[in-house]
Amino acid sequence: MLLNRRNFIGATGAAFSGLLLNGCTGRSAPLTSAPSSFADYGPLVPDPAGMLDLPSGFSYRLLSSLGNAMTDGCTVPDKADGMGCFSIGNDEIVLIRNHELVPADDAGGVLAKGFGTRDGAIVPGGTTSIVLDATTLEVKREFRSLAGTIRNCSGGITPWGSWLTCEEAPTGPGQRFGEGLAENHGWVFEVPAKATGLIDAVPLKAMGRFNHEAACVDPRTGIVYLSEDRDDSVLYRFVPTTPGRLADGGLLQAMVVEGLSDTRNWTSPDMALGSGHTVSWVDCDDVESPNDDLRSRAAAKGAALVARGEGIHTGTDEIFVCSTNGGQGKLGQILRLVPGTGGEPDQIELFFESQSKDQFNYGDNLTVGPNGHLIVCEDQYTEVVDNHLRGITPDGRAYTLGRLRMQTELAGGCFSPDGKWFFVNAYSPTRTLAITGPWAV
Repeated sequence: MLLNRRNFIGATGAAFSGLLLNGCTGRSAPLTSAPSSFADYGPLVPDPAGMLDLPSGFSYRLLSSLGNAMTDGCTVPDKADGMGCFSIGNDEIVLIRNHELVPADDAGGVLAKGFGTRDGAIVPGGTTSIVLDATTLEVKREFRSLAGTIRNCSGGITPWGSWLTCEEAPTGPGQRFGEGLAENHGWVFEVPAKATGLIDAVPLKAMGRFNHEAACVDPRTGIVYLSEDRDDSVLYRFVPTTPGRLADGGLLQAMVVEGLSDTRNWTSPDMALGSGHTVSWVDCDDVESPNDDLRSRAAAKGAALVARGEGIHTGTDEIFVCSTNGGQGKLGQILRLVPGTGGEPDQIELFFESQSKDQFNYGDNLTVGPNGHLIVCEDQYTEVVDNHLRGITPDGRAYTLGRLRMQTELAGGCFSPDGKWFFVNAYSPTRTLAITGPWAV
């Protein structure tokens, strides 16, 4: 399925140009291995409020908290996870925020409609939208925008102004954890940035049913890249029949790495740091996967294994994928995929592999800042957690940006369109923060 790029750009060029100019979605300069003089922002200063320590010169504002009254009559639900930022005109921006709720969780109010039910009641997972004044960050409206889904973990923004929210929940009637459910779950849903309330929830089934984590769109082609949170996951891409209209269907494929069946480096350093590998893509079949075996069938066709693919984000002509427990120390990796142009094949490399917990420990959501730095949200799996915001420079050096003082994970990092504010969630109890400071250029 080849894309007619000329027709595609002609139809959606304005939207895709906006994506590249939006600090939430891209970078202002291509990644380079050239060393820079930047080391870090300095030591962290303890937060008197006991929430988030940041370097000197940085500060945060609390925008939204669990239980706050929203403008639709509901209250802010818990388990805030992935998040995207959009400009919607009228000097307004909107944050679309996932809530990784399971059927037994509190929905924060009565849900008027949604995708799935358990024992007749709409299940509580989905998204909320927070509309902000782009200048003052005043919260102007806050409401439920998607309901009836399960464990909306992360997702990704699109160039045409929507949020792809991903269910990390391949369950359903007669399946594990599926008691009382009326529908199969484990899908991607699309939420328009300009939604004003609960949308009609339509699963994008051609994008596959699996333990979805995150998604990102290549603005040159409209191809969607999808990560999967499993120890034996693979990396997927979805080639849409009609770029920009995902509901029209398309072709789901899995990544094959030439000469390498396993990127995890668990038993030996098979994937060397900075070493490029040629990528091809194998077609997936039976993508609605009633047995939740899409990854194993893809691996049987030659797809390379990835250790818990989580955050995924588009930079400039490249895509970064966070592998939460990849690497010889099982502390985390970041893969860098460069889609080919002019008939050249795609390439992938190991961009970063954590060597110590001080570099990063179980990276999860990640984003690419306007200055080209990666910002990674940690999500540790210990009884007592010490989660940080970790930065990684364009030449691959890690530094510490923040330390969460709450006993929960960080998630959903994204930048405002002007690059001034970095938004991030504390998972539970829900807190949504806006951070500003002297960002390195």
